[in-house]
This record gives sequence, structure tokens and C-alpha cells, in this order.
Amino acid sequence: MNEVLKAIKERRSIRAYEPTQISKEELDMIIEAGIYAPTGHNSQPWHFTVIQNREVIEEINKAAKQVMATFEVDFIRELGLNPEFDISYKAPTIIIVSGRKDAVSSKSDCDAATQNMLLAAQSLNIGSVWVGFAAFAFMIEGMAQKLGIPEGYEPYHGIIFGYKKSDLEVAIPKRNYNVVNYIR
Repeated sequence: MNEVLKAIKERRSIRAYEPTQISKEELDMIIEAGIYAPTGHNSQPWHFTVIQNREVIEEINKAAKQVMATFEVDFIRELGLNPEFDISYKAPTIIIVSGRKDAVSSKSDCDAATQNMLLAAQSLNIGSVWVGFAAFAFMIEGMAQKLGIPEGYEPYHGIIFGYKKSDLEVAIPKRNYNVVNYIR
């Protein structure tokens, strides 16, 4: 099978990680995959904030959960109030994906960069998951500046990376193929 299609079909959201940090070489390849994402008008509006310091990751977790605990949506509020829940799932690396506010298609371009990084991680046998909960941390005043996110950029979400727990088995969810119509 084609290696790209294989990575797409085999990629799963991983929520259990070894504590060992991923290598700089692997991290650089993942980031480069994000940089090579398609982008409207070649604007390349993304900025990647790579965090491998556990204390800073814990601070993001605490800030996100503080905001989540105030939400009206039950499952989000319950996760925010759960002392055991960690938005990073104890992964050793999180990348915050931010987009330039003045770009034409900043959010969708950053989403494409995120998908590229998730697939690159899979191709390297590195676990990953797209973490929308990370955005809650940036609802707290000054968090983006504290992490060095440039002025004029909006943090959209996080992606966590790490080596998968060796005993981890992730089921392949059934796919719905009845989502296509053709006009020929």
C-alpha cells in the first residue's frame, strides 16, 4: 500500500504515552511537515510554539481546566472539574498552533498544517492527538504572551506528541463510506 495512504488509514488519536521525550530529529521532521502544508495564497499564516517543559505543559493544563470548569456544556465542565483529567494526557511534547489574524484563510491553513504534522508523526510511529481543549487556556489574559506567541496571532489548538505506550491497542472505528455523491 502507498505509504501516505497507509499513514492516513493507520493514524489514531493516542491518549497514553511513555514519558521519554521524542528526539529533536523526529520533532524537526514533524514541524517541517506542518510548514509544507497547503495554504491559501501561499500566506503560510502559522506559528508553532513547541513546549517540552513539563511545568509549562502543566500550566497550560491548569489554565484550560480552569476555563473548562465554568462552561455550560456538561462534558466540558465535568472534564474541567476532574482532578485526574490532563488535556495533554501526560505526553512529553505539545505544539500550540497559532494563525495570523489578518490572513485570508488562517484557520483552515493551520488545520492543514496540523493534519500534516499528525500524519508525519504516524509515519514515524509517534503517537499524537489534536487537542482542542488547549485553546481554553488562551482565554486567560496574558497566556499567549507568556508562551511567546507573536502579536497578531491567535492560538487555535494544540497537538500532543510522544512515544505510544507499548501495551496500547487502539481499535479502528468503522468508517461510513456512504458520504459521496458523483456528478458526471
